[in-house]
Amino acid sequence: MARILLAEDDSSLRGFLTRALERAGHSVVDCENGDDAIDALDQGPWDLLLTDIVMPGADGIEVARVAASRQPGIRIMFITGFAAVALTAAQASPQAKVLSKPVHLRDLVGEVEKMVAAA
Repeated sequence: MARILLAEDDSSLRGFLTRALERAGHSVVDCENGDDAIDALDQGPWDLLLTDIVMPGADGIEVARVAASRQPGIRIMFITGFAAVALTAAQASPQAKVLSKPVHLRDLVGEVEKMVAAA
């Protein structure tokens, strides 16, 4: 079981992702924006940061930078509906996985499992 910090501003998607990951046996703390996610980093350690990129407050790239500085080795996965933003995220965090929306829950859980197993 992994401890996952989820940052997603879309409440419906955040709920779906949280439930899917919890059903897969993971512990999830979800946040509705980047600022809340940065605050929640203090509740770590975390196995994985799963974050949207474009959201109110700190964006996902900033959340990932702060997470990596506070907890080196944390796994990072971005989800975004913007292709250009996905490229920026990949360049900013080359070790991170970037998934494009819409994301199928089965695919997301599979990618999370791969990232956690690689730890």
